[in-house]
Amino acid sequence: MQETSERSHASVTRPVLIYDGDCGFCGYWARYWQKLTQDRVEYRTYQEAAADHPTIPTIEFQRAVQFITPNGNRTSAAEASFLTLSHAPNKRIWFTLYRNLPGFAPISEAAYRFIAAHRSAGYRVSLLLWGKQHEPPRYDLVAFLFLRLLGLIYLSAFVSFGAQAQGLIGSHGILPLTDWVDAVTAELGTQRFRLVPMLFWWDSSDLAIQAVCWAGAAFSLLLTFNIVPRISLLALYVLYLSLFYAGQVFMTFQWDTFLLETGFIALLLSLSTTPGIWLLRWLLFRFMFMSGVVKLSSGDPSWWNLSALTYHFTTQPLPTPLAWYAAQLPADVLKCAVGCMLFIELCLPFLIFCPRRLRFVAAFGMLLLESCILLTGNYNWFNLQTMLLCLTLFDEAALPGPVRRLLPSPRGTRSPKTLTTVAVNALGTLIVICGLVQMDQRFGGNPPTLAQTVNAFVEPLHISNAYGLFAVMTTERDEIIVQGSDDGLDWRDYEFRYEPGDVTRRPPWNIPHQPRLDWQMWFAALDDPQHLPWFSHFLQRLLENEPTVLALLKTNPFPNKPPLYVRAQFYEYRFANSHDHAWWHRRLLGLYFPMSHLSNK
Repeated sequence: MQETSERSHASVTRPVLIYDGDCGFCGYWARYWQKLTQDRVEYRTYQEAAADHPTIPTIEFQRAVQFITPNGNRTSAAEASFLTLSHAPNKRIWFTLYRNLPGFAPISEAAYRFIAAHRSAGYRVSLLLWGKQHEPPRYDLVAFLFLRLLGLIYLSAFVSFGAQAQGLIGSHGILPLTDWVDAVTAELGTQRFRLVPMLFWWDSSDLAIQAVCWAGAAFSLLLTFNIVPRISLLALYVLYLSLFYAGQVFMTFQWDTFLLETGFIALLLSLSTTPGIWLLRWLLFRFMFMSGVVKLSSGDPSWWNLSALTYHFTTQPLPTPLAWYAAQLPADVLKCAVGCMLFIELCLPFLIFCPRRLRFVAAFGMLLLESCILLTGNYNWFNLQTMLLCLTLFDEAALPGPVRRLLPSPRGTRSPKTLTTVAVNALGTLIVICGLVQMDQRFGGNPPTLAQTVNAFVEPLHISNAYGLFAVMTTERDEIIVQGSDDGLDWRDYEFRYEPGDVTRRPPWNIPHQPRLDWQMWFAALDDPQHLPWFSHFLQRLLENEPTVLALLKTNPFPNKPPLYVRAQFYEYRFANSHDHAWWHRRLLGLYFPMSHLSNK
């Protein structure tokens, strides 16, 4: 609104916001703003302040709030509201938009007039969305708890890969890292440092692989116990990024990039709490919303007719024992569950950016979904990490009293230095821009060239990633059964630790462990083995009885000497019926990989 000159009779040393004391809505928000601005703004009802401002008509006080500066300048309505908020930390953006963004001011004033005409309804809505005691949100304890629990997620990831690393990428593993490093060096030259950023360019030995894995585990514990947390977060990001590239085909899963992005944003969170919280919410929004979008945009009829869960519990990579029971549920119940899941993924994410009580609704809905997935499928730490991100939807006041009392008062809660704030905001803006580009591309859009260039430049760092799970539902479960023989006639099965094999074996639990070979075997069943060089390398290691590779399996049917031949059979698996004395039924489909042997045998 247009500024006019107004001088108080009293000596004024700070600005004053004058509001209608008989208006519940006005008093509710004036009390909240007072907590934000503290003593930088004085708050008075017009019933007590009108006598000090005789030139302002009573009807003006009743129509809108009035903001009066120490030199007597007066504004009202939406402009007065934003000017008041500009005296609160990190709230000046609204007044800047009001003054500089075309169209923002008239829209704001129109919204103000609408709310002013419906104050009673606005008051009831405020109580519903924010509660009776609306307090400025604090996230110090939330951030503290988040970082400690993230340390445990990191610990799971590093220990899990460390236990398998030699068999997967060691010098005698399935895909030796040294060979891959030599090949990429020959292809990319010095560009490799930018396009494939990792520590293994300097040393790709078995010792270096183990050093990275167990250094990651050590830094995870330091983060968990709040010892040098910022150094630990930076080290964890660099170490896991190195493993991400070194792991080759065994590290191509969304949870690996999900952990990298979460870990990088957590570093920003440790530097500046509020921007970090909002960036983690942005990550959670993209992850959940795009998981729903890709399901429907794929055109897979099982999502559109809500039949996906009639297949999922059986055909998912590594079901838990409870998946068998879930698969027995009536078809109508499973269809209802698919509908609920799509609602949670497509609708609830938008509540992330809404008032706190609606954020709580989003959090509880997502936690329910992730809990159901965790109970019926072995997805390592993935669901636990998603549930951890839901923690950012709560503020400190929402934490249970016992939790607040158990947590120590976070150290270093002082406002970050200006340079740190600028850096965090710049990196946060970069993450948001890249996320928007990736979402636009998922929708089939064509983002501006500059935005695509920026996204492509930072893509190797994986600080922002595209997400979307189970776009197409697998309706049959085909399993590869690897066999060995001494004579080409009598064949014995190699049993994997977690993949179905023996039909009488109950599906095991492996959360939060990520069995990389077992997962690759599930994907291999969907592909032609000629397109999978790693698979023939795996069979070669079996012919050599390589200990590091055999350690990835549950059983070795040739403990004394290696087999002369190996092959892979193709079976269809399905859950057995309740009256059967087995967990699975299987039917031979044919040969997946022909009989092979070492050329020197």
